Order: sequence, then C-alpha cells, then structure tokens
Amino acid sequence: MRKSSVKNLTIGSPMKLILGFLIPLLGGLLFQQLYNMVDTLVVGRYLGVDALAGVGSTGSINFLVLGFCIGICNGFVIPVAQKFGEGDEDGLRRFVANSFWLSAAFAVVITVCVCLLCSTILHWMDTPVAIFDEARNYIFVIFLGIPVTILYNLLSGIIRSLGDSKTPICFLILSSLLNVLFDIISVTVLHMGVAGPAWATVVSQAISGILCLLIMFKRYPILRLSREDLRPRKALLLRLFSIGVPMGLQYSITAIGTIVVQAAVNGLAPAYIAAVTVGNKISQLFACTFDAMGTTMAVYGAQNYGAMKLERLHKGVASCGLLAVLYALIVLPILVFFGAELSMLFIDSTEPLATRLEIAKYAKEFLICNSAFYIALAFVNILRFMIQGLSFTKQAIFAGIFEMIARCICGFWLAELWGYTAICFANPAAWILADIFLVPAYFHSVKVLMQRHKQLQPTAE
Repeated sequence: MRKSSVKNLTIGSPMKLILGFLIPLLGGLLFQQLYNMVDTLVVGRYLGVDALAGVGSTGSINFLVLGFCIGICNGFVIPVAQKFGEGDEDGLRRFVANSFWLSAAFAVVITVCVCLLCSTILHWMDTPVAIFDEARNYIFVIFLGIPVTILYNLLSGIIRSLGDSKTPICFLILSSLLNVLFDIISVTVLHMGVAGPAWATVVSQAISGILCLLIMFKRYPILRLSREDLRPRKALLLRLFSIGVPMGLQYSITAIGTIVVQAAVNGLAPAYIAAVTVGNKISQLFACTFDAMGTTMAVYGAQNYGAMKLERLHKGVASCGLLAVLYALIVLPILVFFGAELSMLFIDSTEPLATRLEIAKYAKEFLICNSAFYIALAFVNILRFMIQGLSFTKQAIFAGIFEMIARCICGFWLAELWGYTAICFANPAAWILADIFLVPAYFHSVKVLMQRHKQLQPTAE
C-alpha cells in the first residue's frame, strides 16, 4: 500500500489537513453533482417541461429514502474512523465486516418496501396527474438502485475514514463520464424517456461501487478481512445500528420538511415546479462544498476522538468555518448576477421564449434566497457532522427536527400567505433554526467528552 493512501488527521496543522482532505473530496462531490445535474439537463432539454417537472417532483422523496441510506452508511463508518485514530486495526476490520452484514440487510428491506409503495407515496405527495407517470417512471428505477447506492456510499466512506479522500474520486470521475454517455444514449437513441437517465445513474453508480470493492482490499492491507473478522458480532452490530440509524433518521426527518415544501410546490403551476427543480440542482452544485466540509469534519472529529486529542476539535471547526465563510461570500454574487443564465441551460430550447424566461426568473429568485444564507448552511454541515463524528448522533436528529419544523411552517402556513416566496425561504429558515440548536449542542458535546477524559486520566495513570 502506498504510504500516502491513508492520512492521519490527528497530527499536524488542522487547516492544512482539512484542506488536504477537503479538496479531493470536493472534486468527487462535484462529479457526483455533475451526473445528477446531467439527468435534469437531458430531461429538460430533450423531453420537455412536463418531464422536467415530473423528475423534479420526486426530489424530496428521493432525498427522504436515499438520504436515509446515505445517512446509515455515514454512521457505519464512524466507528471505523475512531478505531483508525485509536490505532486498533483488529477492531477496525471487525467493524468493517459487520457494517457489510448490516448494510446488506438494510438494502434488501428498504428496496422492497419503497418499490412496492412507490405509486402510493407519489399520491400522498399530491403529485399532479399531468406529471404523475413521468415521476413514477423515474423514481421507481432510482429506488431499484438502492443496493448500489448503499454499496458505493459505504465503501467510499470506509476509504475516507482512513483519511484517503482521493481514491473515491477516480471511481466517481469514471462513473460520471459513463453516466453522461448513458444519459444521452438512453434518451436520444433508445428513447427510454425519463427512465433512461434513471437507469444511467444506477448503472454508473454500480460500476463505481464495484470498482471501490475491488480496489479497497487490494490497496489497503488494513482492510483485508479474515474469516474471524467476517463473523457477525452482536455487540458490534448493535453499536453500528445505534450510530447509523439515528444518522439515517436525521436525513429522513429533514426530508419530511422537504416533502411538505415539495407538496406545496406541486400545488403551483408547472413553471414553478420546473423552476424549483432547476434551482435545487444549481444550488446543490454550489453547496456541495459545504457537504464536503461536513464529511471532512466527521472524519476529522472521529479520528481525533479516537486518539483522544480533544483540544484539536475547536481548531478544526474554526479552520473549516473560515473556509466556509470565504466561499459563501464568493458564491453569492455569482448566483445573483448569473442565476438566470445558468437556469436557462436546463430548459428545452424548443419551449416558448416566454415560458423559458418565466422559469429562469423564478429559478433565479430561488437561488438568490438560498445563496444569501449559505453561511448558515455551512455551519449546519460543519457542526452536525462534527457532532456525529464524536458519536453524539442522537443530537443530530434534533437538528433535523428543527429543520423539519421550519420547512413545515413554510410549506403548510407561509406558502398560503406568500406563495412562491415562502418556498424560496424554506431552506434558509431550516438552516437558521438548525444552527440555533447545533451551536450550543456542539460546545456541550465537546465539554462532555473533556469531562469524561479527565475522569479517566487518573485511572490510566
């Protein structure tokens, strides 16, 4: 194994370590956003506004289900990162093996349930009849791909928990390029409709996950599992379950508020639905930097917690927070001045000019409202993921509840008063309310850990 393949985040300058981990991770997330955006771009430009609205109307339920899957995977790798920071290689391998068993079980159960309930869920969300078939055809295929979503996110998370944020990028780049190719072929050659981009996403992610699996055991001797390592262990399974499920629920609880907002959007004209779809895609592209910061903080926090270098936690948050503020200040004017132009890229050029301009106008409003509060979003990710890395995963659920409350207020009540403007401010309201909880929760978590550490010191001596 190359010495540079893994990185210990418990030694050295926090700013330098965070940047070294963050930049490759951000590159991977940008490519991931690329092939998510290609779905929207291809659908919007080749299949029309109704198809675009149909795909967009599934965004919140997509986040609810896949967010839970990604959340449990993020939770499963936290003990792996902690054991790496602690230097316990045997414990690390056993947690990896047991995370495989638990992930497989979740993959089967979740896939069967959501595929059977797919149409019912869309009815619950008041998906308009005009776009119902498009929405169902797209999201059903995405749900079928849940096992490969779990496969990739678990394996890439394990690799990152060792401090290596570079290796998963290679797979994502290949996956993204294949997805672009499959998207175009499925729509323009095979005429598969909205199901084509969905299959392209699933197949490309499957390729990425399989490559992760092959490379992981070859490149990292620390991850080569023996038969003893592979034995299911009740204590470890319960530990993984207790961390993974709360993290998954945090994503899903957050998504409930998003579903409420999406239901409010679905009650508006297709132009509004298309605008929110486009706005979300563009916003997610620019905001994936904050996602990368959150993942970085989870690994940084877990490794330093495992090594009991608690004095480094505040330094890490301060360093990452400074980077987040600088980035947010750069992004805001870009979306203010070019939001409409970026939105036009996703709209079929054959649509009437008045329709295109209307969608772009609404999408720009959405983007400005969101980007003006990116600093709040940054600290939601930085603090929540740091808390999760310290094993206080239940607190992350409360942050999700606060986000859900804010979005429900905007979706149920304010949307009736202010219409589309309330939809645009739903995310900022959620971020601000979550931060109100997360800031004191973070300092409390670190205080508790330091007190525990002080109590254990005399015993160790």
